[in-house]
Amino acid sequence: MISEYGHFALALALACAVLQAIVPLTGVALARGSWMDFGNHAARWQFFLLGFAFLGLAQAFLAHDYGLVYVAQNSNSALPWYYRLSAVWGAHEGSLLLWVLVLAGWAAAVSLRSRSLPRDIAAVVMGVMGLVSTAFLLFLIITSNPFLRRWPAAQDGADLNPLLQDVGLIVHPPLLYMGYVGFSVPFAFAIAALVRGRMTPAWARWARPWTLAAWVFLTLGIALGSFWAYYELGWGGWWFWDPVENASFMPWLLGTALIHSLVVSEKRGSFKNWTVLLAIGTFALSLLGTFLVRSGVLTSVHAFATDPARGIFILAILGSLVGGALLLYAWRGPSALAGSSYGLVSRESFLLANSLLLTVATLTVLIGTLYPLVLDALSLGKISVGPPYFNLAFGLVMVPLVVVMGLGQFARWKEDSLGRLAQALSRFALAAGLLGGLAIAVLSPNEWGTTLGGVLLALWLVASTAAGVWARIRERQHRWRALFTLPRAFVGQCLAHLGFTVTLAGVVLTSSQSADLHTRLAPGDSVELGQYTVQFESLRDYQGPNYRATRGTFHITTTGGERHTLMPEKRFYQVRNMAMTEAGIEPGFTRDLYISLGEPLGDDGAWSVRLHIKAFVRWLWLGALMMACGGVLAMSALTVRKRREAPQAALASTLP
Repeated sequence: MISEYGHFALALALACAVLQAIVPLTGVALARGSWMDFGNHAARWQFFLLGFAFLGLAQAFLAHDYGLVYVAQNSNSALPWYYRLSAVWGAHEGSLLLWVLVLAGWAAAVSLRSRSLPRDIAAVVMGVMGLVSTAFLLFLIITSNPFLRRWPAAQDGADLNPLLQDVGLIVHPPLLYMGYVGFSVPFAFAIAALVRGRMTPAWARWARPWTLAAWVFLTLGIALGSFWAYYELGWGGWWFWDPVENASFMPWLLGTALIHSLVVSEKRGSFKNWTVLLAIGTFALSLLGTFLVRSGVLTSVHAFATDPARGIFILAILGSLVGGALLLYAWRGPSALAGSSYGLVSRESFLLANSLLLTVATLTVLIGTLYPLVLDALSLGKISVGPPYFNLAFGLVMVPLVVVMGLGQFARWKEDSLGRLAQALSRFALAAGLLGGLAIAVLSPNEWGTTLGGVLLALWLVASTAAGVWARIRERQHRWRALFTLPRAFVGQCLAHLGFTVTLAGVVLTSSQSADLHTRLAPGDSVELGQYTVQFESLRDYQGPNYRATRGTFHITTTGGERHTLMPEKRFYQVRNMAMTEAGIEPGFTRDLYISLGEPLGDDGAWSVRLHIKAFVRWLWLGALMMACGGVLAMSALTVRKRREAPQAALASTLP
């Protein structure tokens, strides 16, 4: 009966969402304060009810309630309990329930932290988030209800997709949704700024922590998804420009531009139109990602649904929310949000160039992702846009972006000069060039093209960050002590930029320095790859909880005598009739040793085997973790500052 109560709670949550959308907006129109405050209470009740519904569905999975269609399709009596729990969001219906739960959680969090906002601004924010919740709860209940029952109940379940039977996939979707859905908060603030004609520096300061929080979650979600693809899919890659991968990457790119634009809006009162447009665009791309994953327009290991009717519903939500926001922007934006002036050479100009280049990068990914789908929809043929296009187009944008990043974090506000920048950065840039040449001479003396360029760009960012730190401590009496008293927001900025540097270096080096071999090996055979000798020692079969597996044992020996043992597996899930690869990986700071089993090739026990030496591949995810930590530091600094200040008076002011 708990699941039935959960179903009822889902219907009540829809009622709360409708009230959250209507009552506070009506209160703003009629200037009734109590009605404006109602949205806060409705958001908290909605979160509570959706939490109860989610727990009801989780209990159905744990209790093997195969009377629920969704449980029967995605669970099995032999499935370990922790995968039964993650199966709650392992397919379309449950993952959408998690989506609306996360949305309600963000709204409840905003309602608890909205006391420093003017009452009318908070009411519009709550109303907009209520509209988004209403749309997706209708979508959930009408087309994707996870509480539908079947009679008679199934004797056993069809099992969870083996691709999702992994510890990383327990955490990855919640993190990704926290990022995706979190961008609804700056979207709601953008609408509030347009409706009320107010966007002051204090407002931008209040909005930045929410944007940073969503960006941090999305950063971690994308990184974890990349890591999962690396160790689970068995092909040794970490990014394939899959349409669903792109669907999460695009809001991350535009969200990064939004963060930088918010900085200028807070510090200098500029970019207000652009900031609002970026907030709308970032949430629009989040909705687009939801459409791609759930519409059935593409086939991907990351996609959830194949029902075009659901896609039409999401497309209607996307068109209504984003189309309405853009119409409001066209009406109110130019007059309500005029900005202040700044010089051609200034931090504002570099940050504007930064956000424009990030927008161009987003558009290149968007075109490459949607172009094949549009051609197919118009019956103009089927084409595939793959890594060559994305690597070239994205790489061309990244070069000027990295240069601008280095200049922007060191330039002065309002007015600066190229002469001062050149004088201040010249020593650091020279040191970066020398270190880059030395690194290539050691790592790859025969490659002085793309590898050198990528390493130099990464070191340029290190140099410009170091120059910024030096500028802050050089006049201090105790410089080493001053390092530990730098502002938390500045440290977060430096850490995030250095994290991007580490990821950039990882991308360049793993692409150019890795070695791969796809060969046929039988037990007793050996093969050489680089400085490593790989020996196929043995095979053995064993029975897992809900699969049969063949495990290989490989011994890897270096020319220096160092020895490693890797044990890749090939698993067969009987219920789903599906084979999966479990790679054997020996991790390292500068390289991973990676082996995966393909298919058996003969009666002598021979297998198709993939061998990889993945140079510096861990730097990809180390850099992402550093970026996320930098975002957390900056977010915490803004939160502390907001508590110390009284922004009410500033927020209440209206721009002329």
